[in-house]
Amino acid sequence: MTDPTYTPPKVWTWDKDNGGKFASTNRPIAGATHEAELPRGQHDLQLYSLATPNGQKVTIMLEELVEAGLLADYDAWLIQISGDQFGSGFVAVNPNSKIPAMMDHSGETPVRLFESGSILIHLAEKFGAFLPKSGPARTEVLNWLMWQMGSAPFLGGGFGHFYAYAPEKYEYPINRYAMETKRQLDVLDRRLAEVPFIAGDDYSIADMAIWPWYGGLVLGRAYNAAEFLDVKSYRNVVAWAERIDARPAVKRGRMVNKNWGPEEEQVPNRHSATDFAGKAV
Repeated sequence: MTDPTYTPPKVWTWDKDNGGKFASTNRPIAGATHEAELPRGQHDLQLYSLATPNGQKVTIMLEELVEAGLLADYDAWLIQISGDQFGSGFVAVNPNSKIPAMMDHSGETPVRLFESGSILIHLAEKFGAFLPKSGPARTEVLNWLMWQMGSAPFLGGGFGHFYAYAPEKYEYPINRYAMETKRQLDVLDRRLAEVPFIAGDDYSIADMAIWPWYGGLVLGRAYNAAEFLDVKSYRNVVAWAERIDARPAVKRGRMVNKNWGPEEEQVPNRHSATDFAGKAV
């Protein structure tokens, strides 16, 4: 379907009232908009995030490390993407002003981390878990991690935006991104017909990266689109998503930096395991 009301100008200019659910925080320039220091807790790892799919990747990893007895604890601070991401402290950690962002204070020189895939690799290498150290098995995990990073924007910024968030519904972009989302689900379904986890026999950071996006989708938690995309037909993906969903660390990881939905599923700021007391875990 063509929008007959719009002809692109020769030179694009920014219109602050360009519509859409997130129009108030969209802008064509980078950098901080205000001075705001980031809080710091008592642990070496300081996460600044929100429980979107990209945020859940990291909190699931952190909770899996705690579950395995490899990480004593960490601090996770809520970042409201209505503007917190443009504070000077956050921009100093992530110049791209996107969650998640992390500081690792365990060494002599603090290490800043941004981009969820980079954070997952850093944590996996730091603690020697969920990523083979070398060889074909390591490469396969990284193959699928990079697949997620390249594919999910078509699901979220493509399908999710035009199907759920755009101020008007247009057939062409919805069809275009629904087709691509279903193709990606088919990629995963064929893979999971062969192996129990995304990268093979073992649970890895590839599963942690892919599950919040595609597991959430097939479990009916994203964009109210499960029926529209016929997600139940991807049986191998659904079975995998349900297995991951049942993991205690995943249940906790989904709650961290969450400030919406039922209160018993929210842990907006997390500083110790006691923050989950009385929660639905």
